[in-house]
Amino acid sequence: MKRNVLIILFLLISGILKAQDIELANEYFKQGEYEKAKDIFQKIAKDRNNVRLIHANYIQCLFKLKNYDEAEKYLRRQIKNNDITGITFRADYTALLEMTGKFVEAQKEMEALIDLAARNEGTIYELQDFLYKNSKTDLVIQLLKRGREQARDENKFSILMARAYLYNGQKEQMIEEMLKYGLVEGNADYVKATFQDNLKTDAEIEMLEKALYSKVQRFPTEQYYANLLIWHLVQQKEFSKAFIQTRALDRRLRQDGQSVFELAQTALVNKDFKSAIQMYDYVMKEYPQGQYYIYARRNALFCKEEVVKTTYPVNITDIRALIKDYQSLFSDLGRNIKTMEALRNAAQLYAFYLNEKDTAITVLETAIKIAGSDNAFRDRCKLDLGDIYILKNEPWEATLLYSQVEKSQKEDQLGQEAKLRNAKLHYYSGEFDLAKEILDILKKATTREIANDAMQLSLLIQDNIGLDTSEVAMQEYAKVDLLLFQNRNDEAMRALDSIFEKYKSHSLADDILWLKANTHLKVNEPQKALEDLELLRKNYNFDILADDAIFLEAKIYEEYFGQKDKAMELYREILQKFPGSIYGAEARKRFRNLRGDTIN
Repeated sequence: MKRNVLIILFLLISGILKAQDIELANEYFKQGEYEKAKDIFQKIAKDRNNVRLIHANYIQCLFKLKNYDEAEKYLRRQIKNNDITGITFRADYTALLEMTGKFVEAQKEMEALIDLAARNEGTIYELQDFLYKNSKTDLVIQLLKRGREQARDENKFSILMARAYLYNGQKEQMIEEMLKYGLVEGNADYVKATFQDNLKTDAEIEMLEKALYSKVQRFPTEQYYANLLIWHLVQQKEFSKAFIQTRALDRRLRQDGQSVFELAQTALVNKDFKSAIQMYDYVMKEYPQGQYYIYARRNALFCKEEVVKTTYPVNITDIRALIKDYQSLFSDLGRNIKTMEALRNAAQLYAFYLNEKDTAITVLETAIKIAGSDNAFRDRCKLDLGDIYILKNEPWEATLLYSQVEKSQKEDQLGQEAKLRNAKLHYYSGEFDLAKEILDILKKATTREIANDAMQLSLLIQDNIGLDTSEVAMQEYAKVDLLLFQNRNDEAMRALDSIFEKYKSHSLADDILWLKANTHLKVNEPQKALEDLELLRKNYNFDILADDAIFLEAKIYEEYFGQKDKAMELYREILQKFPGSIYGAEARKRFRNLRGDTIN
């Protein structure tokens, strides 16, 4: 009994001493005192049970000291002792052969090692780690391919293969492997995240698109590929192409128009109204009794309205046709909760385009009554009423309504919208300090669009009412902004020409030209808009407006003059000079369409 206790005590003390020796050797290694570390490691290595604890640092000591003979003896001994489990020792032996110039032997040894490691999943991982540490990603690929052959499974190790191809710069092969990996349920989101993080250039994005189309054509019943293609097209804002795929899925899976309607909603949010109209029309035509019919009909009308309102000059005949469509909607579906948003839209057409302000007010009051306890909708109508009172030059009525919404929706986005409109009202009135005070608060708004609008207007005021700048120019500019809000475009254009002549050397000059260019487009004078933009580029420092101006020029050349090459040149300029621009995705889409990319 006493003898057993002594043995246990001896083993414990021995273990503690060994651990202390290993810690000391590792410390010498960290400090670069390789000779001292080697002497301790050498003693510990005589005990086979402790070799793996010290191997990595010990072999590195020998390599750094160029003690290749000792390294070879040590490695050969470990390979002999460990058989198939000695993958790491064999891998380090190939490294030793390379260090000593024995490249042919090293290659043969590595090929044999890959064959050996490929037989077992655990040893594949072990050798893979060694190869990555030594920047041999091409050999990782070879190892994994051999592992697939052993397993007789073409999809095995797909995520590992994807990683190896990515590190090796082989994006096309990486895409293929990630697509395989995504076939396993639950992996699709990881696949999407990987593509988003690693495919950035136009060439890489097109590579993915071609691969997805190929998969969809080869495996038409595999829903995973179709969903991934739709996701990709949505990321690129290619909603029309996404619709083709979504429609095919809807018909095959009998989804009652749900996925098409949801895609239409996404296109609407991204302001691709023409594509959204196609989708809503499909839902209405295919499912006239379906649950999405009413919403599709209402939203299609809204999208048609947006197309009409943003096609310059706005055609009053088209506006009246829209009003007729809204009246038909109310006749068929009634004036109720499901159509009250349509009432709001119709009221805005009456007010802003047909100059029938009293009719607009009546329609909005009807909508408010229908809303009942829906406070948010009622307050949106109040904001609209406030806008109409600005059209009627009754700012006090407008600010009263805005302030009511501010109070009732204090913690909501609507409250911030109301606050922004009140700030703009102060701006129109020339009360710049008060406007800026509100705008600076709104810069921290939770909604990005409100925060951006507030920041832009705040910067405009700040840059143009400094201590050395008179407020007169800014007051005249703000009055023009009000005229444009009221759709009094001819008056606004005359005023812009006048103030530009007066303030060519003022800090406002570039903003005046930008406003002139956009107003020329509203009144269908694209050539004059181009002249303003060219003047802006040539004579004024317009860093903040740079990508805005280039994108607008490109659109004019494309949409008004059909000058494809010039438009492509400008879209390319945005992608190259302004990679973070908000116009990036749209510029890329337009560039690719003009170039004739027809992947489908």
